Amino acid sequence: MLIYGIFVNFSNLPWTFYAGQGLAVILIFLIDYLAGIWGVRRYGGSGAAVWGSLIGGLLGVILLGPFGLIFGPFIGAIAGELYHKSPLEKAFQVGIGTIIGLLGSTVLKLAVEAVMIAWFFIKVF
Repeated sequence: MLIYGIFVNFSNLPWTFYAGQGLAVILIFLIDYLAGIWGVRRYGGSGAAVWGSLIGGLLGVILLGPFGLIFGPFIGAIAGELYHKSPLEKAFQVGIGTIIGLLGSTVLKLAVEAVMIAWFFIKVF
């Protein structure tokens, strides 16, 4: 959308469109962040598991590339829960919670992105 705006010198779309798209991007980041926390908390995870999933997500992407998006938060949540002195079964359950949160956030993000794309095409055509 920004590339389109550059090509047409931002003349076809009002500033409110770009502001709305920017807010939608912020919403996507919030969904991602909050869904991970929800997944950890829903499955009984501690604050250490939340931090572990966040740090694992960042390190996972750096170390494992695209696979790190899934395995990083999973491993991080398990590590955080084990650090919290929880049994391995509970830590694994919390790790599964992060994956469920990730899947849920993916569905919500796709819905927001579909609205963004539809709004763009409605405005352009």
